[in-house]
Amino acid sequence: MLPWFQDGKFPIYLAPMAGVTDIVFRTICKELGADVMVTEFVSAEGIIRRDDRTRKYTEFTDEQRPCGVQLFGADGLRMGEAAKKIIDWKQPDFIDINFGCPVNKVVSKNGGSSLLKDCPLLASVASEIHKAVGDQVPVTAKIRIGWDDQTINAPKVCKALEESGMQVIAVHGRTRSQRYTGEANWDVIDECARTVAIPVVGNGDITCGEDVERRKQQTAVSGVMIGRAAMQNPWVFREAKHYLTTGEHLDPVPMTERWQLIRRHCALAIESGRYGEEQYTMMAMRSRLIAYCKGFPGAKMLRKTLCACTSIAQLEDIAAEYTNHHDRGVFDINL
Repeated sequence: MLPWFQDGKFPIYLAPMAGVTDIVFRTICKELGADVMVTEFVSAEGIIRRDDRTRKYTEFTDEQRPCGVQLFGADGLRMGEAAKKIIDWKQPDFIDINFGCPVNKVVSKNGGSSLLKDCPLLASVASEIHKAVGDQVPVTAKIRIGWDDQTINAPKVCKALEESGMQVIAVHGRTRSQRYTGEANWDVIDECARTVAIPVVGNGDITCGEDVERRKQQTAVSGVMIGRAAMQNPWVFREAKHYLTTGEHLDPVPMTERWQLIRRHCALAIESGRYGEEQYTMMAMRSRLIAYCKGFPGAKMLRKTLCACTSIAQLEDIAAEYTNHHDRGVFDINL
């Protein structure tokens, strides 16, 4: 069993999310209590071609360990070759296989959740990767509960993955056809966890410490994975750890602390150079800024203002004016 599951540990993973869980956001979530990291998915073919644009997605820091690199593709031999290259470059703590991504550009290449429709091929891909690198690092997998409501087959898939050498399986409690709508089906996740002897990590609709505690007590999962809730509230990891320890919720994060983190995230993104110069980085950060301010008083007007922000200086002005009006209890303002 992997170390982060031993001695009664119940790890909280940060879910891999394309365009979100880059090296900067993982740094922030690790500091706030996330136990295990997984990179954004990377194309096996891009790795084999040594494409620098693809390779950057494999980057992580030692502080983020344990950290795995997630691969997608449909050719097990090629993916095994890509996994070897990644291990040579980065020595990740594990290789994760993406069998869950619902987006068309991945599914159309027979990757991600499309393999849920072909269990023998899925098992073959997992087995080939395990044969290629399983003696060097653990190999894990992430799946959805099925392609659609008529083909929910996650327990069967989990058994096949266990037999293929996977050491952990993360199960998102939605079908591919649901994408991110509707409720996650934790009954199926629980069935998966009871079907196999390896750890199953549950994913879907975890938004607070109370959710983590409930899934820990009411299902057989060995850990949980938090995705979209962390985009708005990366403090969820800290809050969850506190709740698991004390049974009490932390006080809401003060508005000043929220703005400090938003500014820091943007500054680190600029420093990383991933998106180019400051103006382009701030443009790339717009969806992240919108996620952060979800639920803020006066959020509709704030979102409009943030979408026009092109510099850290502008962001600081927006934060100062918003905080000033927030402290006075006035929210519908022209920022």
